[in-house]
Amino acid sequence: MRNKLLMSSILAAAALFTVAGCSSNQAMKTTDGRTIVTDGKPQVDDDTGLVSYKNAETGQTEQINRDQVKTMGELDN
Repeated sequence: MRNKLLMSSILAAAALFTVAGCSSNQAMKTTDGRTIVTDGKPQVDDDTGLVSYKNAETGQTEQINRDQVKTMGELDN
């Protein structure tokens, strides 16, 4: 029983590190000249026109209107 729990914990930790390693920072340039660095890929809601993202500097989840985003692209990590 103890070995099964240990193996499950190791597999769960390995899966977590694999998923965490896949997310890369993105840069969004806005129409007013700002650059927002996001943690992971921003999600676009086609119904509302909002782009949701996790701000890499603050860790907060934020939203911006899609009309205010000029470009989005992946950063080299």
